[in-house]
This record gives sequence, structure tokens and C-alpha cells, in this order.
Amino acid sequence: MLSIQNLSFHYGSRALYDEASLHIKPKTRTALIGMNGTGKSTLLKLINGDLTPDGGLISKRNDCSIGFLNQDLLSFESEESILHVAMQAFERQLYLQKQIEEILVKMETDHSEEIINKLAKLQDEFETLEGYSIQAKAEEILEGLGFETDALSRPLKNFSGGWRMRVMLAKLLLQKPGLLMLDEPTNHLDMPSIQWLENYLESYEGAVIIVSHDRAFLDRAANNTVEVISGKLIQYSGNYSFYLEEKELRNEVQRNAFKNQQQKIKQTERFVERFKSKATKASQAQSRVKMLEKMDRVEEVVDDNVQLNIKFTFKQQPGKIITTLKNASKSYGDLKILKNTNAQIMRGDKIAFIGANGKGKSTVLRMIAGTESFDGIREPGHNVIPSFYAQHQLEALHLENEILQELKESGAEKTELELRSILGCFLFRGDDVFKKIKVLSGGEKSRVALSKTLISQANFLLLDEPTNHLDMQSVNILVQAIQGYDGTCITVSHDRHFVSQIANKIWYIEDMQVKEYPGTYDEFNTWMAERDEQKELAKLVAQKEVKSNKKDKKNSWKTDDATAKELKKLKRELSAVEDRIMKLEEKKEAFEEEMAKPEVFAEPFKLAEATEKYERVKAELEKVNEEWEELAEKVDELEG
Repeated sequence: MLSIQNLSFHYGSRALYDEASLHIKPKTRTALIGMNGTGKSTLLKLINGDLTPDGGLISKRNDCSIGFLNQDLLSFESEESILHVAMQAFERQLYLQKQIEEILVKMETDHSEEIINKLAKLQDEFETLEGYSIQAKAEEILEGLGFETDALSRPLKNFSGGWRMRVMLAKLLLQKPGLLMLDEPTNHLDMPSIQWLENYLESYEGAVIIVSHDRAFLDRAANNTVEVISGKLIQYSGNYSFYLEEKELRNEVQRNAFKNQQQKIKQTERFVERFKSKATKASQAQSRVKMLEKMDRVEEVVDDNVQLNIKFTFKQQPGKIITTLKNASKSYGDLKILKNTNAQIMRGDKIAFIGANGKGKSTVLRMIAGTESFDGIREPGHNVIPSFYAQHQLEALHLENEILQELKESGAEKTELELRSILGCFLFRGDDVFKKIKVLSGGEKSRVALSKTLISQANFLLLDEPTNHLDMQSVNILVQAIQGYDGTCITVSHDRHFVSQIANKIWYIEDMQVKEYPGTYDEFNTWMAERDEQKELAKLVAQKEVKSNKKDKKNSWKTDDATAKELKKLKRELSAVEDRIMKLEEKKEAFEEEMAKPEVFAEPFKLAEATEKYERVKAELEKVNEEWEELAEKVDELEG
């Protein structure tokens, strides 16, 4: 489906790709992974044609269309409703629909054979392309991605960048391109939407390439993994977990090969050094020098699993209770978020606050921090020093400061070496630490703000989506930091791997109440699955009870003369309606045969007359069918 051969591409003087090759087969779902800056998004742009390779060839099948979800789509605006924007995926169907509507207007005065034939041709193609179901398909995908039904008619411009990105994703999914490329799609999705997308991609008919830092998503969505490393594309025939295991095996083989080769090189060098001056051995020594020059050197394995050796500490120990919310209520106009809810955070809690977007998680976080007004009481604990990380915290960075200077001025008692080590974990290495804040991208500013949060003397961390804009290595560093943090932490996150590694309690919002599960994320999932199963079982039991009650009622109705007479009357009416339906269906078939006759089809006026009669019978048949359904429902109710 897609072939990349000897690809070379330079970013300035740096080679992002050097003679890299890759083949993508149909129906493969490929996770494209690698550290930030290795060129993952660049590769997608090269495949899409947005960038031109310096060398090599990228080719695809002629019938392979490409759909590309990238971060540039965040700024897309439109006055149209989100449903209309998503339905733009059905370009041909919408064109046919417009043509059909125009012809139907013309046919009010024009009954020529030419226009009738044109209408029939357009309708056949429209039906073949499933044009009558395009709106239902668009609604299904938009709702799967988290949109409420009543929001589908709202203009796209009224939504935030993240929600707009969901609309563009929906449009791409509806287009069903042969190759679907997704660049960090989970940054803009909540957990239910991520799980919906995983299920959708599992049965996707085309090929998929995904760039994501969400390990759990890649494990479920991908069946193939490609690592970008040292300008090459290394392929692994499995998901991310398979890649980790397989890479460790390959690394072990490479370590052994490197070790053996180094020993051989040292032995050879000692031989050369020892005998190069002896006439009897000089030729042998020279031969071994040439052997060393021709040897294909095995590269040493570079371990990219950085371990954090710095302890994030604080001076002041807080009281047992960190924060309490009492009878808290919050609403935005008619939208109610919370109603008389209570919540308490205890010292040592590592809370993951999860759930769908729009439920109020970030709002609750701000309420706990004291930056969001609400009805109710907030009681901060004794000696609590909070530090709040959220996207709006980026505004508090000093734009003229260098990165290292910004951390030095944060008040943390860390040495420059410790600060540079922390910044290195968050991808600021070497001279990067001397970049001014004002020249950084949004993602880089996020990493600086997160670093400042972690090195503060706070004993209570509040983190709102901290893993956005981090690669897997940086997420791993953040996990280590929180696991080794002796203070209290509450984080809003949709990254399931991150949540499963750091949380000892789970918060979620249900029925406008903040609810708590006292356990890990994996334990919470098991509990939720069991709870849902019990609910479903209770529902089935209730349905059986209703049926049983109906049977009891049926037995009582047998002795009820009035009810028996009503049932008999309804059955007579039902039988009469069934006879009418049978006769109308015979008429309908007769008119269909009439319209199909060549002598009628060739005469526009005869065809128009037959068509009019056919439509009248069809409309009457639909009406009688509705009458039958109403009567049949009443009979079912009486019979139980």
C-alpha cells in the first residue's frame, strides 16, 4: 500500500532520516514511536506530500487515498454546524443530493424522458453510495467522539480547539481513506472517546499510522510498531508491549555482540602493538590492521529508559487533612456540574480524577485550589502548600528568562547540576537550557511549567492533564517523580498508563456528585465492570418481573368481560386492516409492473400518470401500516 525506499531528509544541517526504508501493508495499524525531535510528525508530512524528501522515494498505490489528522487543524474555523462540517466527508453524496433536489423541482413543469432518465440515474448512484444514511453515520461518529446530540447543530467556531479537532477526526473517519494518519489524536479525547476510537480502528478497513504518547492506546489500537531511531525506521510486528519485549531481546543480542567485538578488537590491537616491529610478524600485524579497518562495528546499546535520581522534597509537613469540600454546588448558567457534593483529600493521597470531558473535573480541581468560585464550603488543611499545574499556568512564565534561569528563580533549593538533570529528563539538553521562554513552542512551555511544579517546595500537587505534549520517556520520568513524591497529589488525566502507575485512589463524577473509589485504576476498572454487570442483571430481572406481571394480568383479563370484548373488537379491526394492506400491496405491485412496461416508460405523460397513482397507493399503504402497528401494539398489551 505504501513504500518508503532510502528516504533522506534534513532539518537544517541535521539528518532526520538517512537511507530509511519502510513498507506499510493494507489493514495494518502502525504505531510510529520515538523520542521527541526524531521526526515522527515530519514523516507523516512527507508521506502526505506537505514536505519534499531530500532523497529516496515515497510511493503508494494509485487507489490509496490519504487522510491526515494533524495539529494544524486546531485553528480551523467555520460558521457551519459541526454535523455539516463532518458530513463534508461525503462530497459525492452531497453533490448527488443537490442535483436530485434540483431535478425534482424541474419535474414540476418538465416531464421529458431525458430528465426522468437523469433522475433515475442519479438516484441509483445515490442509493449505491448509501446516501440516505450519511447523516446517521455522521451523528453516530460525532456522538462516539463525545458530542451530545443537541450540540451537533452548533457552529464549529463556537467550540474550543480540542473539540474542533474531534470534528475533523470525525470527518476523516467518515471519508474512510485508504491510509489514515493520526498525529497525537488522544491529546483531544477523554477516556470514553479514546476507548470508542480504539474499537473503531480495530475494524478499520484501511491502513492506519498513529503517532501517540499514550501507551495504553497504542497497545489496543496498533498491531504493528515502527521506531524512529538514528535516522532509520525499525519495524516490529506487534503492538507497543510486544515492541518493548522484542526490543529488549534485540538489545541483549546487540550488547553481547558489542561486548564480544570489543574484546576481539582489544585482542587484535594488542597483537598489532606487540608484533608490528618484528620482521617475522610484521605482515600478520599489518593484515590485522586492515581487518580492523574493514570491520563492521557493532554500535553500543544506548539505554533510553532514563532513571530519575533526584528526590522531590518539601520542608513543611501538612496536617492529616489536605482539603475538604462541603455541600459544594457549581453550575454554568443552566448547566449543572455539582449539587451538594462532599469530598476530602487526605495526606498521602495520590488521586486520579477521571471521566468524560465536560463533567467538571478541571472545575473541581480549581475549586480545590481556591481559584474557582462555587456555592458551598472549602476548608484548606493545616500547613498545606499547593502547587497547581494547568495549561493556563504557562502565562505565568517569564518570557525573557532563559529556561535554566526560570527554574533557578522558582525558589527551589536545587543545584544547577540538579536543575539541568531535571530539564534533561524533560527533553531540554545541552545548550537548550539557555533558550528564552518566548521562543519556545506551546509543548516546550508546558514542559518548563511542569518542571517548575515538580521542583517547588509544595506538599500538595494539583496537575491538570500533565502528560499532554510529553513523549513516553518524559511520561515515564513524571511517573517516577510522583511515585517518589512523599506529598499529596491529585491529577486529571486521560492517560490510562500514567493513571495506573501513580494513583492509589480514583475520583469520578456521577449524578453531580464527586465519588471516590479507594484503590488503583486497574482495581477500579474491575469494580466498574462488575457494577455494570450487576446493573444489567438487575435490568433483566426487572424485565422478567414486568413480563410475569403481564402474564398475571392476562389471566385476570380472561375473567374480565369488558376487557375480553375490547380485545375481540381490536382483533377484528386488526384483521380488516390486514386485508386492506394485502389489497394495497397488490395495487402497488400492479403499478410497478405498469411503469416498467416499455410503452409506458417511453411516453413521459403516461409514465407521469402511472407514477402519480403509484405514489398515492404507496402513501396510503404507509398510513395503513402505521394503523396496523398501533392496533397490534394494543392487542399485545391486552394479551400480555
